[in-house]
Amino acid sequence: MGQLIPQKNVYAVIDLGSNSFHMLIAKSVAGGLQTIGRVKRKVRLAAGLDKDNILSTEAMQRGWECLALFAERLQDIPNQNITIVATATLRLATNAEVFKAQAEKILGHKINVISGELEARTIYKGVAHTSACNGKQLVIDIGGASTEVVIGKEFDALLYKSLNMGCVTYLERYFKDCLLTHSNFNTAIKAARTVIDNIAPEYKAAGWQIASGASGTVQAIQEIMVAQNLDDLLTLEKLNSIKEQSIAFKSIAALDLPGLSEDRRLVFVSGLAILIALFESLEIEKMGLAGGALREGVLYSMVPEFHNSDIRKRTVDGFMSRYHVDQKQASRVSSLAIELAQSINEDWPINHLNGLPLLKAVAQLHEIGLLIEYKQYHKHTAYILENTDMPGFSQSEHRLIVAVADAHRSDIPKDSFNALGANNLLAQYIVRLLRVSVILSMRRQDDVLPHFELTAKNEVLTLTFENNWLKEHPLMASELQQESKQQSKLGWKLIVH
Repeated sequence: MGQLIPQKNVYAVIDLGSNSFHMLIAKSVAGGLQTIGRVKRKVRLAAGLDKDNILSTEAMQRGWECLALFAERLQDIPNQNITIVATATLRLATNAEVFKAQAEKILGHKINVISGELEARTIYKGVAHTSACNGKQLVIDIGGASTEVVIGKEFDALLYKSLNMGCVTYLERYFKDCLLTHSNFNTAIKAARTVIDNIAPEYKAAGWQIASGASGTVQAIQEIMVAQNLDDLLTLEKLNSIKEQSIAFKSIAALDLPGLSEDRRLVFVSGLAILIALFESLEIEKMGLAGGALREGVLYSMVPEFHNSDIRKRTVDGFMSRYHVDQKQASRVSSLAIELAQSINEDWPINHLNGLPLLKAVAQLHEIGLLIEYKQYHKHTAYILENTDMPGFSQSEHRLIVAVADAHRSDIPKDSFNALGANNLLAQYIVRLLRVSVILSMRRQDDVLPHFELTAKNEVLTLTFENNWLKEHPLMASELQQESKQQSKLGWKLIVH
């Protein structure tokens, strides 16, 4: 056996959380980071803290056993590409050094116990690198023993606090009898409100455009809502409805909400109580799920070339290079689509709905499926996009891009956009413009693009060409005629003069 050579472009982050220990392994490829391994174990370290913040031997033992599993995978990764961070429980535990010394021996690596403020800033960085927000963003991460609340803009955290409450500590404190009653919920919500009300005025004064949840609690609630055929934006009304549904089960042991995974069940209700308190105290209207959090924040900090670059561009460029897209054609179609959108901006508010970057992205990526075969390439494109992470795009934007890619040529399935909720109309606008742009660019040459004018009135699109251009280009004329028929099947009107 030859000696193992560490893989220079592979990175590992281990996060010793209060509820779970996670290991994330990623590889730097085609200008992006590709996850090649994730290991997660429920350790519930915070459950081992007593009233004097002494960590029990049993909890430490659970942690050490988990780290022995992680250690095996770290052997192939260069030392400088490994970062291990520990959060709230090891900040609080008076005997944290005992745990740390043995853990470092097992891993052969130093553990950084990070402050609550640094944890909050790093969580924000993980969110900023995996989702795009044009204005200020509120990010919330409910951990096992602490909850981080951050307002940031672009890549910078502007306001950040780590609050002393978490789903494991609140489970021990307010649901110790494992019963689901109004009384237990109300006591937990009230206790969390007392903590949050101290910071609420400052946060409400700062304001934000979009709120994202970066924790397992938010993901679990989203999965429950999807199982109930609701859209995936959290609101206080939906949280209270899930609280009432939970109480109907009477005990945590019996809790069996559709969509709730078994490994989340134990700490779900305490996390839900904290989230309800956050919604009430900060007056949050709606919240989506963030793409990344602490681990991603640490990871992006380790790879210098990713500091503060344009995430959406990095994602799109990565796809184009991986799937050998004809860059000139992609640029031709996307420029034309944007030009069409801007020419009818008065009538179709694509820009107002923040749709231009989505139109540009899907126009640049519409041909990635050609690498597989031509006939069904739009289906292959949609499949690839649906099953690949798209940092820089929120989950709802990602779904819109997939739906438009799938419907950008051939027959348009009738129910294509039903599942997009609030983005349904935007997707219709984008797909209609993309389909026309693809046809107009079919000769794949810049100098043969026609001179035309596009106007929109309500839902009617009118495409007018100069003089005898369509007579001289019968193939283009016939393709546009067919397109007009396709769109009319869905009740859309495309007039070609």
